[in-house]
Amino acid sequence: MLKRNALDWLADWKNSSRRKPLILQGARQVGKTWLMKEFAKSEYDDFVYISFDQNKDAANIFAETKEPKQILERLGLIRGRSILPEKTLVILDEIQECPNALGSLKYFNENANEYHVMAAGSLLGTYLAKPMSYPVGKVNLLDVYPLTFDEYLAAEDAGMGQYYASVKSGDDYVSAFHEKMTDYYKKYLIIGGMPECVSAWVETRDPAQIGSIQNEIIKIYENDFSKHNGKINSGRILMVFRSIVTQLAKENKRFVYNCIKEGARAREFEEAIEWLVSAGMVIRTYNVSKPEHPLNVFAQLNHFKLFMFDVGLLKYMAGVNNQMILLKSDYQFKGAITENYVLQQIRDIFDVEPKFFSPSAASEIDFIVQDGGGVIPIEVKGGETVASGSFKGYIEKYKPKTAIRYSMLGYQKNDRFINIPLYLARKTNQLILGGGL
Repeated sequence: MLKRNALDWLADWKNSSRRKPLILQGARQVGKTWLMKEFAKSEYDDFVYISFDQNKDAANIFAETKEPKQILERLGLIRGRSILPEKTLVILDEIQECPNALGSLKYFNENANEYHVMAAGSLLGTYLAKPMSYPVGKVNLLDVYPLTFDEYLAAEDAGMGQYYASVKSGDDYVSAFHEKMTDYYKKYLIIGGMPECVSAWVETRDPAQIGSIQNEIIKIYENDFSKHNGKINSGRILMVFRSIVTQLAKENKRFVYNCIKEGARAREFEEAIEWLVSAGMVIRTYNVSKPEHPLNVFAQLNHFKLFMFDVGLLKYMAGVNNQMILLKSDYQFKGAITENYVLQQIRDIFDVEPKFFSPSAASEIDFIVQDGGGVIPIEVKGGETVASGSFKGYIEKYKPKTAIRYSMLGYQKNDRFINIPLYLARKTNQLILGGGL
Protein backbone atom coordinates (compact mmCIF):
# COMPACT_ATOMS: atom_id res chain seq x y z
CA MET A 1 0.00 0.00 0.00
CA LEU A 2 1.21 3.52 -0.76
CA LYS A 3 2.30 5.73 2.12
CA ARG A 4 1.95 9.43 1.43
CA ASN A 5 3.87 12.10 3.33
CA ALA A 6 0.76 14.27 3.21
CA LEU A 7 -0.90 11.96 5.75
CA ASP A 8 1.40 13.42 8.42
CA TRP A 9 0.38 16.93 7.37
CA LEU A 10 -3.29 15.95 7.59
CA ALA A 11 -2.75 14.62 11.12
CA ASP A 12 -1.35 18.00 12.12
CA TRP A 13 -4.35 19.67 10.48
CA LYS A 14 -6.78 17.52 12.43
CA ASN A 15 -5.16 18.37 15.76
CA SER A 16 -4.50 22.05 15.08
CA SER A 17 -6.22 24.71 17.16
CA ARG A 18 -6.33 26.80 13.96
CA ARG A 19 -7.99 24.08 11.88
CA LYS A 20 -10.47 25.23 9.23
CA PRO A 21 -12.29 23.32 6.47
CA LEU A 22 -9.58 21.95 4.19
CA ILE A 23 -9.34 22.17 0.41
CA LEU A 24 -6.96 19.77 -1.36
CA GLN A 25 -5.79 21.00 -4.74
CA GLY A 26 -3.54 19.46 -7.35
CA ALA A 27 -3.56 17.95 -10.83
CA ARG A 28 -5.98 15.21 -11.73
CA GLN A 29 -5.08 11.69 -10.56
CA VAL A 30 -2.41 12.68 -8.04
CA GLY A 31 -4.34 10.86 -5.30
CA LYS A 32 -6.47 13.52 -3.59
CA THR A 33 -9.53 11.24 -3.15
CA TRP A 34 -7.37 8.36 -1.92
CA LEU A 35 -5.68 10.65 0.61
CA MET A 36 -8.96 11.87 2.06
CA LYS A 37 -10.47 8.40 2.35
CA GLU A 38 -7.31 6.80 3.72
CA PHE A 39 -6.96 9.52 6.32
CA ALA A 40 -10.61 9.14 7.30
CA LYS A 41 -10.24 5.38 7.75
CA SER A 42 -7.17 5.71 9.96
CA GLU A 43 -8.01 8.80 12.02
CA TYR A 44 -11.80 8.95 12.44
CA ASP A 45 -14.53 6.71 13.79
CA ASP A 46 -16.59 7.30 10.66
CA PHE A 47 -16.69 9.35 7.48
CA VAL A 48 -19.25 10.50 4.94
CA TYR A 49 -18.12 10.74 1.32
CA ILE A 50 -20.01 12.77 -1.28
CA SER A 51 -18.91 13.09 -4.89
CA PHE A 52 -20.88 15.83 -6.60
CA ASP A 53 -19.86 14.35 -9.93
CA GLN A 54 -21.42 10.97 -9.11
CA ASN A 55 -24.30 12.20 -6.93
CA LYS A 56 -25.86 15.23 -8.63
CA ASP A 57 -28.81 15.24 -6.21
CA ALA A 58 -26.51 16.00 -3.28
CA ALA A 59 -26.14 19.53 -4.60
CA ASN A 60 -29.79 20.16 -3.68
CA ILE A 61 -28.94 19.97 0.03
CA PHE A 62 -26.49 22.86 -0.30
CA ALA A 63 -28.85 24.84 -2.54
CA GLU A 64 -31.64 24.77 0.05
CA THR A 65 -29.67 26.05 3.05
CA LYS A 66 -26.35 27.57 4.06
CA GLU A 67 -26.71 26.55 7.73
CA PRO A 68 -24.09 23.85 8.50
CA LYS A 69 -26.15 22.10 11.17
CA GLN A 70 -29.09 21.71 8.77
CA ILE A 71 -26.75 20.46 6.02
CA LEU A 72 -25.23 17.88 8.36
CA GLU A 73 -28.63 16.79 9.66
CA ARG A 74 -29.86 16.09 6.13
CA LEU A 75 -26.67 14.29 5.18
CA GLY A 76 -27.08 12.15 8.30
CA LEU A 77 -30.68 11.30 7.41
CA ILE A 78 -29.65 10.25 3.89
CA ARG A 79 -26.90 7.94 5.13
CA GLY A 80 -28.83 6.70 8.16
CA ARG A 81 -26.17 7.71 10.71
CA SER A 82 -25.51 10.91 12.60
CA ILE A 83 -22.51 13.06 11.73
CA LEU A 84 -20.64 13.72 14.96
CA PRO A 85 -18.24 16.60 15.71
CA GLU A 86 -14.55 15.55 15.70
CA LYS A 87 -15.47 11.88 15.14
CA THR A 88 -16.93 11.97 11.60
CA LEU A 89 -14.97 13.35 8.67
CA VAL A 90 -17.11 14.96 5.97
CA ILE A 91 -15.53 14.59 2.50
CA LEU A 92 -16.88 16.71 -0.35
CA ASP A 93 -15.28 15.52 -3.59
CA GLU A 94 -15.51 17.13 -7.04
CA ILE A 95 -16.71 20.21 -5.18
CA GLN A 96 -16.22 22.40 -8.25
CA GLU A 97 -19.48 20.83 -9.50
CA CYS A 98 -21.36 22.42 -6.59
CA PRO A 99 -20.46 26.10 -5.98
CA ASN A 100 -22.95 26.23 -3.09
CA ALA A 101 -21.00 23.50 -1.29
CA LEU A 102 -17.76 25.41 -1.85
CA GLY A 103 -19.38 28.54 -0.47
CA SER A 104 -20.70 26.63 2.55
CA LEU A 105 -17.15 26.09 3.82
CA LYS A 106 -17.18 29.69 5.07
CA TYR A 107 -20.15 28.94 7.32
CA PHE A 108 -18.65 25.69 8.55
CA ASN A 109 -15.61 27.68 9.62
CA GLU A 110 -17.59 30.45 11.29
CA ASN A 111 -20.49 28.51 12.84
CA ALA A 112 -19.60 24.81 13.04
CA ASN A 113 -15.84 24.42 13.12
CA GLU A 114 -16.14 21.51 15.57
CA TYR A 115 -17.11 19.46 12.51
CA HIS A 116 -14.21 18.31 10.34
CA VAL A 117 -14.65 18.94 6.60
CA MET A 118 -12.39 18.24 3.60
CA ALA A 119 -12.98 19.09 -0.04
CA ALA A 120 -11.22 18.42 -3.33
CA GLY A 121 -11.96 18.43 -7.03
CA SER A 122 -10.67 18.07 -10.57
CA LEU A 123 -8.91 21.20 -11.84
CA LEU A 124 -9.97 22.93 -8.64
CA GLY A 125 -6.92 25.17 -8.80
CA THR A 126 -8.24 26.83 -11.96
CA TYR A 127 -11.56 27.46 -10.23
CA LEU A 128 -10.00 28.82 -7.04
CA ALA A 129 -7.81 31.16 -9.10
CA LYS A 130 -10.94 33.10 -10.10
CA PRO A 131 -11.82 36.16 -7.98
CA MET A 132 -14.40 35.58 -5.24
CA SER A 133 -14.66 31.85 -6.02
CA TYR A 134 -14.01 30.68 -2.46
CA PRO A 135 -14.03 32.23 1.01
CA VAL A 136 -10.58 33.74 1.47
CA GLY A 137 -9.25 33.20 4.97
CA LYS A 138 -11.98 30.72 5.87
CA VAL A 139 -10.29 27.53 4.64
CA ASN A 140 -6.94 25.74 4.84
CA LEU A 141 -5.26 24.69 1.60
CA LEU A 142 -3.07 21.68 0.86
CA ASP A 143 -1.28 21.19 -2.45
CA VAL A 144 -1.11 17.51 -3.43
CA TYR A 145 1.66 16.41 -5.79
CA PRO A 146 2.68 13.10 -7.39
CA LEU A 147 4.68 10.72 -5.21
CA THR A 148 8.16 12.04 -4.51
CA PHE A 149 11.16 9.72 -4.75
CA ASP A 150 11.06 8.78 -1.06
CA GLU A 151 7.36 7.85 -1.30
CA TYR A 152 8.03 5.75 -4.40
CA LEU A 153 11.00 4.08 -2.71
CA ALA A 154 8.95 3.11 0.36
CA ALA A 155 6.43 1.38 -1.94
CA GLU A 156 9.12 -0.29 -4.07
CA ASP A 157 11.50 -1.48 -1.32
CA ALA A 158 10.41 -1.14 2.31
CA GLY A 159 13.92 -1.73 3.64
CA MET A 160 15.52 0.96 1.51
CA GLY A 161 12.57 3.20 2.29
CA GLN A 162 13.35 2.86 6.00
CA TYR A 163 17.00 3.70 5.34
CA TYR A 164 15.94 6.78 3.40
CA ALA A 165 13.67 7.91 6.22
CA SER A 166 16.53 7.47 8.71
CA VAL A 167 18.84 9.95 6.95
CA LYS A 168 19.00 12.96 9.28
CA SER A 169 22.45 14.24 8.34
CA GLY A 170 25.46 13.49 6.18
CA ASP A 171 26.67 11.11 8.89
CA ASP A 172 23.80 8.77 7.98
CA TYR A 173 24.87 8.45 4.34
CA VAL A 174 25.84 4.86 3.47
CA SER A 175 28.06 4.70 0.40
CA ALA A 176 27.45 0.95 0.08
CA PHE A 177 23.84 1.71 -0.90
CA HIS A 178 24.83 4.18 -3.61
CA GLU A 179 24.61 1.81 -6.59
CA LYS A 180 21.30 0.32 -5.50
CA MET A 181 19.77 3.70 -4.79
CA THR A 182 20.98 4.98 -8.16
CA ASP A 183 19.16 2.10 -9.86
CA TYR A 184 15.95 3.03 -8.02
CA TYR A 185 16.43 6.65 -9.07
CA LYS A 186 16.66 5.62 -12.73
CA LYS A 187 13.50 3.54 -12.39
CA TYR A 188 11.71 6.49 -10.84
CA LEU A 189 12.55 8.60 -13.89
CA ILE A 190 10.65 6.03 -15.96
CA ILE A 191 7.73 5.33 -13.62
CA GLY A 192 7.32 8.82 -12.18
CA GLY A 193 5.14 9.60 -9.21
CA MET A 194 1.57 9.22 -10.46
CA PRO A 195 -0.07 6.91 -7.88
CA GLU A 196 -1.59 4.59 -10.49
CA CYS A 197 1.79 4.14 -12.17
CA VAL A 198 3.60 3.39 -8.91
CA SER A 199 0.90 0.95 -7.75
CA ALA A 200 0.89 -0.82 -11.12
CA TRP A 201 4.67 -1.16 -11.11
CA VAL A 202 4.77 -2.56 -7.57
CA GLU A 203 2.02 -5.05 -8.43
CA THR A 204 3.00 -6.15 -11.96
CA ARG A 205 6.56 -5.02 -12.79
CA ASP A 206 5.25 -4.53 -16.33
CA PRO A 207 6.83 -1.51 -18.06
CA ALA A 208 4.32 -1.75 -20.92
CA GLN A 209 1.50 -1.20 -18.44
CA ILE A 210 3.24 1.90 -17.06
CA GLY A 211 3.50 3.38 -20.54
CA SER A 212 -0.16 2.59 -21.19
CA ILE A 213 -1.25 4.33 -17.98
CA GLN A 214 0.90 7.38 -18.75
CA ASN A 215 -0.64 7.56 -22.23
CA GLU A 216 -4.15 7.44 -20.73
CA ILE A 217 -3.32 10.18 -18.22
CA ILE A 218 -1.99 12.48 -20.94
CA LYS A 219 -5.17 11.91 -23.00
CA ILE A 220 -7.37 12.67 -19.97
CA TYR A 221 -5.50 15.94 -19.43
CA GLU A 222 -5.79 16.95 -23.06
CA ASN A 223 -9.53 16.19 -23.00
CA ASP A 224 -9.84 18.39 -19.91
CA PHE A 225 -8.53 21.36 -21.85
CA SER A 226 -11.68 21.51 -23.94
CA LYS A 227 -14.13 20.53 -21.18
CA HIS A 228 -13.04 22.72 -18.29
CA ASN A 229 -11.19 25.66 -19.77
CA GLY A 230 -13.93 28.26 -19.33
CA LYS A 231 -13.35 31.24 -21.62
CA ILE A 232 -9.72 30.38 -22.37
CA ASN A 233 -8.96 29.04 -25.84
CA SER A 234 -8.52 25.27 -25.40
CA GLY A 235 -6.40 25.01 -28.54
CA ARG A 236 -3.85 27.40 -27.04
CA ILE A 237 -3.72 25.43 -23.80
CA LEU A 238 -3.02 22.29 -25.82
CA MET A 239 -0.32 24.01 -27.86
CA VAL A 240 1.48 25.23 -24.74
CA PHE A 241 1.21 21.82 -23.09
CA ARG A 242 2.62 20.01 -26.11
CA SER A 243 5.45 22.53 -26.48
CA ILE A 244 6.95 21.80 -23.05
CA VAL A 245 9.13 18.95 -24.31
CA THR A 246 10.51 21.15 -27.10
CA GLN A 247 11.03 24.05 -24.70
CA LEU A 248 13.03 21.89 -22.27
CA ALA A 249 15.07 20.31 -25.06
CA LYS A 250 16.72 23.66 -25.81
CA GLU A 251 20.12 24.45 -24.34
CA ASN A 252 18.62 27.58 -22.83
CA LYS A 253 15.35 26.27 -21.38
CA ARG A 254 13.73 29.69 -20.99
CA PHE A 255 10.17 29.60 -22.30
CA VAL A 256 10.06 31.02 -25.83
CA TYR A 257 6.66 31.72 -27.38
CA ASN A 258 8.05 31.21 -30.86
CA CYS A 259 8.53 27.52 -30.00
CA ILE A 260 4.74 27.16 -29.80
CA LYS A 261 4.26 28.52 -33.28
CA GLU A 262 6.10 30.98 -35.48
CA GLY A 263 5.21 34.54 -34.61
CA ALA A 264 3.44 33.64 -31.34
CA ARG A 265 3.12 36.47 -28.81
CA ALA A 266 2.80 36.49 -25.04
CA ARG A 267 -0.66 38.08 -25.07
CA GLU A 268 -1.97 35.11 -27.09
CA PHE A 269 -0.79 32.43 -24.71
CA GLU A 270 -0.33 33.92 -21.23
CA GLU A 271 -3.85 32.92 -20.13
CA ALA A 272 -3.25 29.37 -21.34
CA ILE A 273 -0.03 29.21 -19.31
CA GLU A 274 -1.79 30.52 -16.20
CA TRP A 275 -4.50 27.87 -16.66
CA LEU A 276 -1.92 25.05 -16.81
CA VAL A 277 -0.08 26.38 -13.75
CA SER A 278 -3.33 26.75 -11.77
CA ALA A 279 -4.41 23.25 -12.82
CA GLY A 280 -1.16 21.90 -11.35
CA MET A 281 -0.01 20.39 -14.64
CA VAL A 282 3.10 22.50 -15.08
CA ILE A 283 5.59 24.08 -12.70
CA ARG A 284 6.77 27.59 -13.52
CA THR A 285 10.11 28.90 -12.32
CA TYR A 286 11.13 32.55 -12.72
CA ASN A 287 14.52 34.06 -13.41
CA VAL A 288 15.74 36.51 -10.78
CA SER A 289 17.56 39.72 -11.65
CA LYS A 290 19.64 39.42 -8.46
CA PRO A 291 20.50 36.32 -6.41
CA GLU A 292 19.56 38.02 -3.16
CA HIS A 293 17.05 37.68 -0.34
CA PRO A 294 14.08 37.97 -0.73
CA LEU A 295 14.06 36.14 -4.06
CA ASN A 296 10.45 36.95 -4.91
CA VAL A 297 11.28 40.65 -5.07
CA PHE A 298 13.72 40.02 -7.92
CA ALA A 299 11.58 37.59 -9.94
CA GLN A 300 11.35 38.57 -13.62
CA LEU A 301 7.78 37.65 -14.52
CA ASN A 302 8.43 37.74 -18.27
CA HIS A 303 11.45 35.41 -18.04
CA PHE A 304 10.50 31.91 -16.91
CA LYS A 305 10.69 28.17 -17.58
CA LEU A 306 7.90 25.61 -17.59
CA PHE A 307 8.46 22.07 -16.32
CA MET A 308 6.08 19.11 -16.12
CA PHE A 309 4.70 18.35 -12.67
CA ASP A 310 5.71 14.67 -13.03
CA VAL A 311 9.00 13.46 -14.45
CA GLY A 312 7.55 10.12 -15.60
CA LEU A 313 4.96 11.90 -17.75
CA LEU A 314 7.67 14.17 -19.16
CA LYS A 315 9.82 11.15 -20.04
CA TYR A 316 6.82 9.54 -21.76
CA MET A 317 5.91 12.70 -23.69
CA ALA A 318 9.51 13.06 -24.87
CA GLY A 319 9.53 9.44 -26.09
CA VAL A 320 12.79 8.56 -24.31
CA ASN A 321 13.41 4.81 -24.46
CA ASN A 322 13.71 3.08 -21.08
CA GLN A 323 16.95 1.43 -22.17
CA MET A 324 18.58 4.83 -22.62
CA ILE A 325 17.87 5.79 -19.01
CA LEU A 326 18.83 2.42 -17.51
CA LEU A 327 21.93 1.59 -19.56
CA LYS A 328 23.37 4.75 -21.10
CA SER A 329 25.59 7.22 -19.28
CA ASP A 330 24.42 9.96 -21.62
CA TYR A 331 21.44 10.46 -23.91
CA GLN A 332 19.44 13.24 -25.51
CA PHE A 333 17.09 15.06 -23.14
CA LYS A 334 18.94 13.75 -20.06
CA GLY A 335 19.59 17.24 -18.71
CA ALA A 336 15.95 18.26 -18.99
CA ILE A 337 14.68 15.09 -17.30
CA THR A 338 17.21 15.48 -14.47
CA GLU A 339 16.32 19.13 -13.85
CA ASN A 340 12.61 18.30 -13.91
CA TYR A 341 13.22 15.51 -11.37
CA VAL A 342 15.14 17.79 -9.01
CA LEU A 343 12.53 20.53 -9.18
CA GLN A 344 9.79 18.01 -8.44
CA GLN A 345 11.67 16.86 -5.32
CA ILE A 346 12.66 20.25 -3.86
CA ARG A 347 9.74 22.50 -4.84
CA ASP A 348 8.04 22.22 -1.43
CA ILE A 349 11.00 21.93 0.96
CA PHE A 350 12.02 25.59 0.96
CA ASP A 351 10.03 28.62 2.10
CA VAL A 352 9.98 30.07 -1.41
CA GLU A 353 9.52 28.06 -4.61
CA PRO A 354 12.80 27.62 -6.53
CA LYS A 355 13.89 30.24 -9.05
CA PHE A 356 16.81 30.28 -11.50
CA PHE A 357 19.50 32.86 -12.22
CA SER A 358 20.54 33.63 -15.78
CA PRO A 359 22.46 36.92 -15.90
CA SER A 360 23.51 36.30 -19.52
CA ALA A 361 22.98 33.90 -22.41
CA ALA A 362 26.28 32.24 -21.56
CA SER A 363 25.75 31.86 -17.81
CA GLU A 364 22.99 30.18 -15.84
CA ILE A 365 22.47 28.71 -12.38
CA ASP A 366 19.90 25.90 -12.74
CA PHE A 367 18.03 26.74 -9.55
CA ILE A 368 18.38 29.19 -6.73
CA VAL A 369 16.52 28.77 -3.45
CA GLN A 370 15.98 30.83 -0.34
CA ASP A 371 17.26 29.49 2.97
CA GLY A 372 16.54 31.75 5.92
CA GLY A 373 18.07 35.13 5.16
CA GLY A 374 20.36 33.81 2.44
CA VAL A 375 20.14 32.10 -0.93
CA ILE A 376 21.62 28.83 -2.16
CA PRO A 377 22.75 28.25 -5.76
CA ILE A 378 22.00 24.79 -7.19
CA GLU A 379 23.70 23.02 -10.07
CA VAL A 380 22.08 19.89 -11.56
CA LYS A 381 24.15 17.26 -13.33
CA GLY A 382 22.69 14.05 -14.73
CA GLY A 383 25.98 12.14 -14.61
CA GLU A 384 29.39 12.03 -12.95
CA THR A 385 30.96 14.70 -15.16
CA VAL A 386 30.27 17.75 -13.06
CA ALA A 387 32.46 20.61 -14.30
CA SER A 388 30.52 23.86 -14.67
CA GLY A 389 32.04 27.22 -15.45
CA SER A 390 28.84 29.11 -14.56
CA PHE A 391 28.56 27.46 -11.17
CA LYS A 392 32.24 27.94 -10.34
CA GLY A 393 32.05 31.57 -11.43
CA TYR A 394 28.97 32.20 -9.30
CA ILE A 395 30.63 30.77 -6.18
CA GLU A 396 33.76 32.86 -6.73
CA LYS A 397 31.76 36.05 -7.29
CA TYR A 398 28.99 35.79 -4.69
CA LYS A 399 30.66 33.53 -2.08
CA PRO A 400 27.44 31.88 -0.84
CA LYS A 401 27.43 30.25 2.59
CA THR A 402 26.18 27.04 0.96
CA ALA A 403 26.26 25.78 -2.63
CA ILE A 404 24.62 22.55 -3.78
CA ARG A 405 25.29 20.26 -6.71
CA TYR A 406 23.03 17.30 -7.45
CA SER A 407 24.73 14.58 -9.47
CA MET A 408 25.29 10.83 -9.83
CA LEU A 409 28.30 11.09 -7.51
CA GLY A 410 28.08 10.11 -3.86
CA TYR A 411 27.53 12.50 -0.96
CA GLN A 412 30.40 14.93 -0.37
CA LYS A 413 30.57 17.95 1.90
CA ASN A 414 33.48 20.31 1.55
CA ASP A 415 33.42 23.50 3.56
CA ARG A 416 30.50 25.42 1.98
CA PHE A 417 30.03 23.11 -1.00
CA ILE A 418 27.82 19.99 -0.92
CA ASN A 419 27.41 17.32 -3.58
CA ILE A 420 24.13 15.52 -3.01
CA PRO A 421 23.31 12.30 -4.90
CA LEU A 422 20.24 12.83 -7.04
CA TYR A 423 18.30 10.21 -5.10
CA LEU A 424 18.79 12.18 -1.86
CA ALA A 425 17.32 15.43 -3.17
CA ARG A 426 14.37 15.13 -0.75
CA LYS A 427 16.89 15.11 2.11
CA THR A 428 18.48 18.41 1.14
CA ASN A 429 17.51 20.26 4.32
CA GLN A 430 18.86 17.50 6.55
CA LEU A 431 22.12 17.31 4.62
CA ILE A 432 22.57 21.09 4.79
CA LEU A 433 21.83 21.38 8.50
CA GLY A 434 23.12 18.03 9.74
CA GLY A 435 26.61 16.74 10.26
CA GLY A 436 29.02 16.01 7.45
CA LEU A 437 31.52 13.36 6.42
